[in-house]
Amino acid sequence: MAVPQIPDYIASSIYALTPQWLTARGKTLVLADLDNTLARYGEPGPSEELKRWRDELAAAGIQVFLLSNGRRPRRSRVFAEAFQIDYIGHAGKPRRRSFDLAMERTGVSREAAVMVGDQIFTDVWGAHNAGVTAVLVEPIALDSAFRRLRYWVETPFRRACPHPEGLA
Repeated sequence: MAVPQIPDYIASSIYALTPQWLTARGKTLVLADLDNTLARYGEPGPSEELKRWRDELAAAGIQVFLLSNGRRPRRSRVFAEAFQIDYIGHAGKPRRRSFDLAMERTGVSREAAVMVGDQIFTDVWGAHNAGVTAVLVEPIALDSAFRRLRYWVETPFRRACPHPEGLA
């Protein structure tokens, strides 16, 4: 059994999650955090590069589902609509409930799902609470002292990852 705070994999960004890597592991659902994972904090919509990534996954039969703890419901909704994916905003990660709801809505089992996010104590821990593979990505931007401190606190957990050089 995985330690709740230790990611299964570490990647430099979401773009390391290729259709080939995911399908080789039987993954058909990517649950994705929004802020500092898919986009910078406050970025209103997906970039063209992000849309291409989603399209490559979709062509391989892999769904992307937004699972955000964002406290502003409008942010998750507007981003997900522009990205043309389903979402749950104010998800309450690391609690399991939103993960279960996302898998219920997509019809995908926990074994076929992967959670990708930039935070240990919400994304990784939540994934493990739900029995989902956890991929920790480097944050897009550390643009405040609070965020830098939060990520510094997570350093020991990042170093304990069984695949510290990236996706294996």
